[in-house]
Amino acid sequence: MSLMSPVAPPYDPLEWEKKPWPEKAQMVCTAWAMQGYGSPIGAYALHAFKVVLYIGGWAFFCGFTPGMGGLHGIGSWWLRPEAFQKAILWSALFEVIGLGCGSGPLTGRYFPPFGGALYFLRPGTTKLPVFEGVPLIGGKRRTVVDVLLYIAIGVLLVIALVAAQPPTTVLIAIAVLVPMMGILDKTIFLALRGEHYWTTITVFALVSNWIPGAKAVQAALWFWAGVSKLNHHFPAVVGVMTSNSPVLRLKWLRRRMYRGYPDDLSPSQLAKVMSYMGTALELSVPIILLSGRGGTVTIIGLVLMLMLHGYVTGNVPMGVPIEWNFMVVYGAFFLFWKHADVSIFSMQPQVAVFLAIMLIGIPVLGNLVPGRVDFLLAMRYYAGNWAYSVWLFKGDSYRRLDTLTKTSPWIYDQLERFYPRSVAVAVVGKVMAFRLMHLHGRALAQLLPKAVDRIEDYEWIDGEIVAGMVLGWNFGDGHLHREQLLRSVQEQCHFESGELRCIMVESQPFGRSTMSYRILDGKDGLMEAGTVDIRALRTQQPWGGEVVANGGRPKSGMPSTPLPDAVSRW
Repeated sequence: MSLMSPVAPPYDPLEWEKKPWPEKAQMVCTAWAMQGYGSPIGAYALHAFKVVLYIGGWAFFCGFTPGMGGLHGIGSWWLRPEAFQKAILWSALFEVIGLGCGSGPLTGRYFPPFGGALYFLRPGTTKLPVFEGVPLIGGKRRTVVDVLLYIAIGVLLVIALVAAQPPTTVLIAIAVLVPMMGILDKTIFLALRGEHYWTTITVFALVSNWIPGAKAVQAALWFWAGVSKLNHHFPAVVGVMTSNSPVLRLKWLRRRMYRGYPDDLSPSQLAKVMSYMGTALELSVPIILLSGRGGTVTIIGLVLMLMLHGYVTGNVPMGVPIEWNFMVVYGAFFLFWKHADVSIFSMQPQVAVFLAIMLIGIPVLGNLVPGRVDFLLAMRYYAGNWAYSVWLFKGDSYRRLDTLTKTSPWIYDQLERFYPRSVAVAVVGKVMAFRLMHLHGRALAQLLPKAVDRIEDYEWIDGEIVAGMVLGWNFGDGHLHREQLLRSVQEQCHFESGELRCIMVESQPFGRSTMSYRILDGKDGLMEAGTVDIRALRTQQPWGGEVVANGGRPKSGMPSTPLPDAVSRW
């Protein structure tokens, strides 16, 4: 594999493209099990460069504070309060520009390698307002007002970063303008990582003694991430992530992630044990660090925290939230080591009320009724239990997307700037594998025949890629590419009946055993809605074949009839 060449799959991509869907699905999932996404070394180098830029930018802005700045003397200033504040502010700016999560080739974004400002500064691009259709604030396309408000937020962040100490008036302005921007376009609020950075900046703005509140925010990130993994989805995540690891390129380990590679790709006992350990680790870190007072307990908590984020970062998960992981690790040392003696219960009443909403109310609602809350706001990170969609374009009808105002071309057009058609097909095919290999993706074997008569007549594109092209940002949140985006795309592109079909699957609510789904036509709207039983999906292969217990060989191919109790119509 050269610097820019992806790992070649164990089949001819152009021949693979012509095969029936069940066969294609099995081939690409088997390839993922041993190769992962197969990204070239150059893709990882680009993301490593972004991390260097991220850390260097933080040190640069810290240099505006007397006694800070310069990596050569970092040991004397990195745990100062101004350094932490600037880390949060710089992280927010880095993300809202489009350089952080959801950027680069490891997120399915090839040319240009990031969206963000390229879209958010351009009038006419598609946006997702909270109050769709309401005059002045509910338009589907970005206006000059949206652009100016976006610029204002960026300017305020820079002003706060170049000040010796971020001015309270500027912090208040950021705290107010960000949710205003989110009402006009919730994509930008999510891209800015509002559940973390905006929430912490608001704490800065509310009180001078902000450390207890900042501690509570960071502890909540870990806690709810752990809660979100209390399901049957996470074992599959461990296998998919391990197969994609650029560090653990061990064939024997990748095989051990599955019950019976290559025929049975359900999670192995090892994958399940690792998922249990990971969940326990994520839940224990905030509890231990909140209990510590700077002694042995705190040290144990920090070691466990480094193990957790070291494993995640080393596996370079899809979406590549690497900078965010660096920020969380840094925050752990500042908040729970440097200020171990500060209790979260010492926060002032106004902060307590605000954080009760952001850190308790919204995540609880997001776990119980996930269709109502974006997964980032619910802090349900990388648990495998995500809302998602698959967009099916008949023939070359995808060319209707060219009428949209955007900077990212069709995904194959992006790739074919660098690679021949065969390589582009291989790369996009691996995105299909990523979706199918997770537990929620196994519903597609039964939903696809409900959506279209012949899947071979359609171009399969994951909703994440559609959001990246149309909205300028994507990060695993299926709420960005559900009905609201479909309505906006249809209004601008005018697909005919049958040209665009969408399968939209919602997350599994906490304490329930089903996920809801909808099948829609771009022009005609809702075709069918129902539920998918998670218990049935656990007995199914990614491509639809049945898992046979006690060491038997699984059946290959799409079942002729739905598995028992797997799909129910409303």
